Amino acid sequence: QLQASGGGAAQPGGSLRLSCTASEFTLRYHAVGWFRQAPGKEREGISCISIFDSVTYYTDSVKGRFSISRDNAKNTVYLQMNRLKPEDAGVYYCATLGWFSDSEPSTCFATSTSWGQGTQVTVSS
Repeated sequence: QLQASGGGAAQPGGSLRLSCTASEFTLRYHAVGWFRQAPGKEREGISCISIFDSVTYYTDSVKGRFSISRDNAKNTVYLQMNRLKPEDAGVYYCATLGWFSDSEPSTCFATSTSWGQGTQVTVSS
């Protein structure tokens, strides 16, 4: 079971760090992705990290502002979100991912295996 946490309210230009933890398995042996579902929109993949951290990927809307990382000792994957914009608001989910090629990281969201409940992020002044 995965659990996402760390959401909350932030002002435009602010920062939040989301955490994704696993209670019954070891995250270091899985690729992990972060997804976002904005109000009235479909859920979209925004960032992923491969097994052994060889590849990270960011969708264009968050590239240069968000950063995905792992802390294996804490069995946690983080999503550091900087320079937040109102359009970043939504429910954020983490999931373990199926295999994808390091040469095509944009395909990382194609398959997912385990999901956690989401964490809400609001961005407003």
